[in-house]
Amino acid sequence: MNTTISDFDLTSFNTLNSRGHLIDLSKPKIMGILNLTPDSFSDGGKFNNEHAALTQVEKMVNEGAEIIDIGAQSTRPHADLLSSEEEISRIGKYISKIKRTFPEILISLDTFYSDTVKYGFEEGIDLVNDVSGGNYDHKMFEMVASTGLPYILMHVNPTYDLMHEKLIDQDIILNINYYFSEKIQQLRSFGVKDIILDPGFGFGKTVAQQHQMIDELETLSFGQYPLLIGISRKSFIYKPLGKSALDIEEETQKIHLKVLEKGAKILRVHDVFSTKKTIDLFLET
Repeated sequence: MNTTISDFDLTSFNTLNSRGHLIDLSKPKIMGILNLTPDSFSDGGKFNNEHAALTQVEKMVNEGAEIIDIGAQSTRPHADLLSSEEEISRIGKYISKIKRTFPEILISLDTFYSDTVKYGFEEGIDLVNDVSGGNYDHKMFEMVASTGLPYILMHVNPTYDLMHEKLIDQDIILNINYYFSEKIQQLRSFGVKDIILDPGFGFGKTVAQQHQMIDELETLSFGQYPLLIGISRKSFIYKPLGKSALDIEEETQKIHLKVLEKGAKILRVHDVFSTKKTIDLFLET
């Protein structure tokens, strides 16, 4: 495809409304990852106590993160599935404590449960990040609509058990666009106003498909929706290189620069410092 991001009208998705406050996306934002999990694949157990979590948030904020994405459930292959009650117990008062300590920061809650969203909203979250696209809890879209919060819609397989099953025989771009168009229609019918699209790197795609997604990224936003890209420490980068998840920062930043050039608005990352340098470089050119 020869479509470029310049062919689209970018003014329509440069702002989000969260709790009556406008989030300006005219410049790309960094979403720093805070895993409250003991079993996430690259940082499990590092931040699941209050002191460590607040220290990590402070570090990410100082390095340039404007959004903190809090997750209590690992979505790595073969992870244990938590209930919403277990998620809420693990989250505890982290959200409200982070909000009090860093009132300027936006908090995104990474969950596929509507009850966890309800709890997070009461604690002060600003965005909902649902890796399931509403597939794993049929009340999710209704709950998000009731909060009025922006919603991050990720492309993923239809069930938890198939989350990482490869879509080998399908045109991945057509599959993602069809999925997004159906889900956006459903979200709109519930009254969800602000939608961010996440193509779902690391979830059910081959290495080749994920590089195709990067090359054709500008075709996935329909010229109307901001794109969130989460490639940090993903295996499609490090496995072909024979490296570890913690040893691909240079390669990751090269991809970050490429997706920024193709219109990405939010980068979800572990390494905020390096990503901030990449965004600064992008804005200078």
